[in-house]
Amino acid sequence: MRSLLILAAIAVVARADSCSRATTAQQPAVAAAPINRFDADIRAFEDSDRLKPPRPGGVVFVGSSSIRLWPDLHGDFPGTNVIQRGFGGSRLDEVLHYAPRIVVPYKPSLVVLYAGDNDLAEGRTAEAVFDDYKSFVRLVQTALPDTKVAYISIKPSASRWALVDEMRAANALVKRYATTHRGLIYVDIFSPMLGSNGRPRPELFVSDSLHMNSAGYAIWRRLLMPVVSDTAGLRLSR
Repeated sequence: MRSLLILAAIAVVARADSCSRATTAQQPAVAAAPINRFDADIRAFEDSDRLKPPRPGGVVFVGSSSIRLWPDLHGDFPGTNVIQRGFGGSRLDEVLHYAPRIVVPYKPSLVVLYAGDNDLAEGRTAEAVFDDYKSFVRLVQTALPDTKVAYISIKPSASRWALVDEMRAANALVKRYATTHRGLIYVDIFSPMLGSNGRPRPELFVSDSLHMNSAGYAIWRRLLMPVVSDTAGLRLSR
């Protein structure tokens, strides 16, 4: 059964990649890094899984460096079967590409996704991010119909503030879709990370003004806790 689920997911990926190429053809060319540039990171996850297979039914946190660098993800959600699968400066299309290997096999009850930030920084549009998000959702829900997907909105950051209009547009597209489709959740961390001046709060970031410190992650934890708790059937301390 597991192999059938993975094969189904891979088939969805192939269709999604085809759609993505068609969409990209209508947009300005973007110099994309090779889709397999994180193969070594993914193999490391798979090697770890062989040594200690994660229990099914957990919560997979997947995405870019904001997931990879979360300092105490397991401790922030105590009593939860958390699987941390953030890698590098990944884009959403790369998360989609590797999902059959680092999401589907775990049969999670919930997938928490953070990606799209780097896509915009590399010149992709809000619409392209949205298309890849929908492809990711289709992949997960085809292979795992009962699994929920929670999308963490693209965060505001001073280092990428020039992209704020695209950030807002991508977040709005995902939010509208998530609120009208079964099993999807949108988690707005954008608004709480803004100060009274409407700009990113500097006290939430490390010196690069892009990656978060513990104060930034505390906001994410607070907003994600009800989602994780409800899905996992747990009561977590606030």
